[in-house]
This record gives sequence, C-alpha cells and structure tokens, in this order.
Amino acid sequence: MFNSIQGRVTAKLADTLLLDTGGIEWDITVPSVDLSRLPPVGEAARVFVWLYHREDQMKLYGFAGEERRATFLEFLKVEGIGPRGAVKILGGISQEDLERALEAEDLARLEAVPGLGKKTAQKMILALRGKLSGLRADAAPAGPYGELAEALAGMGYDRRAASEALSRAEAELEPGLSGEEKEKELFRQAIRRLSGS
Repeated sequence: MFNSIQGRVTAKLADTLLLDTGGIEWDITVPSVDLSRLPPVGEAARVFVWLYHREDQMKLYGFAGEERRATFLEFLKVEGIGPRGAVKILGGISQEDLERALEAEDLARLEAVPGLGKKTAQKMILALRGKLSGLRADAAPAGPYGELAEALAGMGYDRRAASEALSRAEAELEPGLSGEEKEKELFRQAIRRLSGS
C-alpha cells in the first residue's frame, strides 16, 4: 500500500517521528536506532513505512532504510514477536550487530537487547539465522551463482547452505551445457541436495 513517505521532520520523540507532508502531519512509530539515523527537525526526510491495521487500530511504522523494514517484517514471523516488540528490539541493536549476533548464535548479545528474553532470542536465532544478510539494499549476491542462491533463500533455504549446494552441484555437472541449461540444472540439483533427496 505505502512504500515510503517524504516530508519535513516536525518532531522526534521517544520511538515516534512526526512528519509533515504539506498539511498532513504523520505520527510514525520508529525504532530509536532508525530515529537517530533520520535527519534533524526541520529537514526533509524519507521514511520507509509499514501499515499495521486491525479492526480496532491503525498504526504506521517507519524505518530509515528498506533493510530495516524488511528485518522488522522478518521479526513478525517469529512466534512471540509483535510489531511493538519488534520496534523495541530494533531500537536496541544496529542492523550489523543484529546480523553478527544471529550468525554467531550469540545468545548473550541478543539477551542484552532491551525487551528480548532468552526464549525469544533462541527463537530468533532458529528463525532468522542466515536470512537477514541478504536484506540490505547494497548486498550483492555472493559467488558466481548469487542470483540462484538468492532464489533458493527466497524459497526458505539457508543462504549459506544454498551457496554450498550450488558449488557441489557445479562440480558434478556434465560438460557442454549452455548457460541457461547449466543454471536450470544447478538449481534442480541444489534443491535435491537441500531437501535431502
């Protein structure tokens, strides 16, 4: 529905940004880390948004970048994390620290984030490990078959495991396949490896 809103920052409050877009002032809930990355009061800003809508409530959530919004949406897939909890967690850790903690399975670092307990941190590691690094807008697909690895990650496979499966499949390919045939066969073989068949 909405991708982003551009306007003049009229106030920065605790986890809230007020943004004027020519006569309409938007009240947007923003994690504190993202709030600090946005321009100061009086300056123009672009905020990437997500609309939360329920029968009795509508709330607009905003983020300094697309990767932060994508991370927020990934958080909502984790059992026990709602929009308010996701904002609190994102407000207590940078994107880079979060990705490092998940990849290293650093439970202590995650538990140090305000509003994040041990059980939820464990659920986050299980659900999100290997999924956040590709969310950055500047993240380039890794390896010669990065696009194939991204497609496999989009299907729910771990990105690192997908890259490894593609490398192994490439070593066993028959020579003489054209570029498109080679990609199709690599994709098929990688899925077989990842699904254990």
